[in-house]
Amino acid sequence: MKPALFIATVMVSLGTASSVLAACDDPAGPNVNWSDCYLGWADLTGTDLRGAVLRRTNLMGADLFGANLTGADLSGSTLTGADLTGATLRYAYLSNANLSGATLSGADLSGASLREADLRGANLSGAYLNEADLNEADLSGANLSGA
Repeated sequence: MKPALFIATVMVSLGTASSVLAACDDPAGPNVNWSDCYLGWADLTGTDLRGAVLRRTNLMGADLFGANLTGADLSGSTLTGADLTGATLRYAYLSNANLSGATLSGADLSGASLREADLRGANLSGAYLNEADLNEADLSGANLSGA
């Protein structure tokens, strides 16, 4: 076995390279990788998920009340009916995310990318949208009062 291949094999077997792969049973925390995981109806109230990778993750109906998702990548995720009241989503990447019917009242979406996101019927009352990218987002029936 060549030395480089041996080292890579040992690193994988020791778990050093596991941070690259999504592990749906990993505990919540900054930079967690929950891509392609099913977390529907999960209670993630007040969780620190700064920089988390949640691509294509199903968070339908999840309770993310007051969660910190600053810089998180939620592209292509399903957040239908999720409670994101007061959540921090500064600079979060939510392009193509399904947020239809989600509660985002008072959420901080400053600088977030919501390009092509589905926000139909979402409650964005009092949300902070400074410099948020809402290009081609569907805001049909969304509550934007005080946003």
